[in-house]
Amino acid sequence: MPRKQPPNQRDNPRRTSFIIAEYKVREGVFRDIIKNIGTSGMFISTKRSVAEGQNIILKFPLFEFEHLVQIQGTVVRKSPNGFAVSFDEPIAGLTGKNGQFFEIVHEINRKASD
Repeated sequence: MPRKQPPNQRDNPRRTSFIIAEYKVREGVFRDIIKNIGTSGMFISTKRSVAEGQNIILKFPLFEFEHLVQIQGTVVRKSPNGFAVSFDEPIAGLTGKNGQFFEIVHEINRKASD
């Protein structure tokens, strides 16, 4: 018998990240740090209270700082340290055929002029 996952548990692996994302939810438009990301979701670190079950629109750099990804999803879980998002559509090109993550941007590598 296949093992059933608990509700709101991620289906795909995630990669640790440190990327600033802008997002729009009912509570407003904010900028916070993506702590981990996968093809089907992410976790955003914040002290803000963001309600579960609502739609979210996110913009963030992924492979190059000059090109922003815009993606929609749903807030599926919250904690005192942030919230998890499940994307409506997976991010294409984040992982290769073998499941390895391609190189993504990291805020510590951003040039001062960016």
